[in-house]
Amino acid sequence: MNATHLISDLCVQAVDTDKNATNIDDKQEKYFACNICGRNFFQKWLLKKHFQSHAKEKPFSCDICKREFSWKSSLTDHLRTHTDEKPFSCDACHKVFARKNSLNVHIQTHTNEKPFSCYVCNKNFSFKSNLTKHYRIHANEKPFSCDECHKDFSSKSNLNDHLRTHRNEKPFSCKLCAKNFSRKSNLNKHYRTHTNERPYSCDICNKDFSGKSNLNKHYQTHTNIKSFSCDVCNKGFSQKGYLYHHLRIHTTEKPFSCDVCHKKFSLKSNLNKHYLTHTNEKPFSCDVCHKNFSQKSNLNKHHLIHKNEKPFSCNVCHKDFSQRSNLNKHYRTHTSENFFSNYVCG
Repeated sequence: MNATHLISDLCVQAVDTDKNATNIDDKQEKYFACNICGRNFFQKWLLKKHFQSHAKEKPFSCDICKREFSWKSSLTDHLRTHTDEKPFSCDACHKVFARKNSLNVHIQTHTNEKPFSCYVCNKNFSFKSNLTKHYRIHANEKPFSCDECHKDFSSKSNLNDHLRTHRNEKPFSCKLCAKNFSRKSNLNKHYRTHTNERPYSCDICNKDFSGKSNLNKHYQTHTNIKSFSCDVCNKGFSQKGYLYHHLRIHTTEKPFSCDVCHKKFSLKSNLNKHYLTHTNEKPFSCDVCHKNFSQKSNLNKHHLIHKNEKPFSCNVCHKDFSQRSNLNKHYRTHTSENFFSNYVCG
């Protein structure tokens, strides 16, 4: 016998188990089906709670940042981002977590168990939910949409991270420098600037990187693929960010300004390097002669002196140099202008 029950003002079906008895271990009980998405529940209150996800009701609000949630359990989890409370601990390595599901995910790193495999690319996953999310990459499916800017995302977590950019919410704070971040993953990457940890290595040139995205971008320098082209001068670039930086050459845009001397720069990295001229800070030291440098690139160039490496060669006289700048200076000895000057003055 099939019956229909009303829960609140929504229509819910209580379905006899004769149709699908295997789902409830052959017990002659009823389950409650959502008439919107078809999901089944064995208790009315679970279905009632589930309906909030469709109605977009968010009756639970955070007193600190005013963010709203559909369920009280989600609010409880969220509050730990403010209190930094981590009540769940790993028995193997004693690492602590704010959420039980985060601990469950972490435990897989010890067992290295990945029983779920993608039939398209054969990539393996520890959880079926991660495999389901992964399939959206192949299908280019993005079912989660931002109500404010309508940008689409393949996972709910990515949408939640994105929503913080609209609210300017940055709940994750660095304990060392107090810098705030909207995503936990960005905070984890930031910590590596303090520890100088670079766990991702290029298998071609062995260069190390602090983030996997940086390594992926670096790989493009080996393939010499330049998918992004400047509309003004047609120069090609391997990364979209490099193209944006290059365009400032044509627009003479310099959005980054020094607070000390007000000198302007087109790149944030150049401004950061410039700041060292005011502080006279030289954090990079040579292991051989202990000479200090303000920039890592200058230290790398200096190392060539000790290694006696001279990778830059003159294509006129084949003289070798350890630095490109010295090669460029050398080229002037071959120019007709310099030759004429030497002839007159000599």
